[in-house]
Amino acid sequence: MWWRDDAGSAVAEFVLVSALVTVLTLGVLQLALALLVRNTLLDAAAEGARFAALADTSASDGVTRTRDLISTAIGGHYADDVTITTTDVAGHPAYQVTVRAPLPVIGLLGIGDALEVSGRGAIETLD
Repeated sequence: MWWRDDAGSAVAEFVLVSALVTVLTLGVLQLALALLVRNTLLDAAAEGARFAALADTSASDGVTRTRDLISTAIGGHYADDVTITTTDVAGHPAYQVTVRAPLPVIGLLGIGDALEVSGRGAIETLD
């Protein structure tokens, strides 16, 4: 019977399975990229806060350091929204650097300001 002939079904199955595996692989790679961007932003914010908290630097130096690190590692458009505030951590004054950036959805293109990370550094004094 001609309608029960399996000739050519392997090709069709290969196309369907390979498309599914390709989409799954690209999804895992995109997730890895999003985590890389998040971790890079978090590290840059923490480094900027620590740099601003040094005894011979200012808060604006910490923002500049954070922007430089992000621009070098990921790109300048991820370093657009960097703020620094003074906060209190366990009774000690500290700087908190906050970075708001796009969450990458397709490559590095993503949803604007969907990702927010903060880093803190205890303020040093020369007393």
